[in-house]
Amino acid sequence: MSAHAILITGANGGIGNATARYFLEHDESCYVYLGIRSGRNEADALAADFPERCGVLSLDVTKAAEWESSLAKVAAEDRVITVLVNNAGHHDDHLMANMPLEAFSSVIESNLNSVFLGSQAVLRGMMGERFGRIINISSLSALLAPLGQTNYAAAKAGVIAMTGSLAKEVARMSITVNAICPGYIETSAIETGDPEQAKARKKTIPMRRFGKPREVAAAVFFLATKDAAYITGATLKIDGGIF
Repeated sequence: MSAHAILITGANGGIGNATARYFLEHDESCYVYLGIRSGRNEADALAADFPERCGVLSLDVTKAAEWESSLAKVAAEDRVITVLVNNAGHHDDHLMANMPLEAFSSVIESNLNSVFLGSQAVLRGMMGERFGRIINISSLSALLAPLGQTNYAAAKAGVIAMTGSLAKEVARMSITVNAICPGYIETSAIETGDPEQAKARKKTIPMRRFGKPREVAAAVFFLATKDAAYITGATLKIDGGIF
């Protein structure tokens, strides 16, 4: 019988890496795969901290063939993915009038197409186990779309719609599908940005601070547990009260 495992995409980034660490620290029985496309530093460091329970998968989430090869590697290690955290993605902001087609297409591919490909790839294994958890990292931009993000907001809104539809399709098989919408979270993108812009953003947040990656990770962890079995098709915002 195959052992259950967790796959977190975009695991080199702030939220992905924090989520992987949270699982490893709070569930000693789990095995976590870190899905990354490039820049292995953070992922390799985490895998080195938990060498017996954590591995790195080279995975471009926009390519179906790479999902297939990654899951083949997991199966070869006698494991099956029963928790998938679709976290990978990027944004490339432009006003629509000046947005290059590539900026629109690439953001849709990395944020929306990737969720379709990843979810479809793991569903067969989850159905076989009669258990599964898919947690999709959307964004507050999906609910409160800012200017300059017609591509990103559309992609993340699509993730929420896909979450709700898929949740209905697989509910009878004890597979849940939920989405999380983080607001401003303390990641490298915010830390290296304009300090004055950061101050202005904090003033828009009722809590007057940015969220921590670990706070998002805790919510992901709960949604992956058996205690969250009756939560599916939900969208949880983690935004300090902005919306």
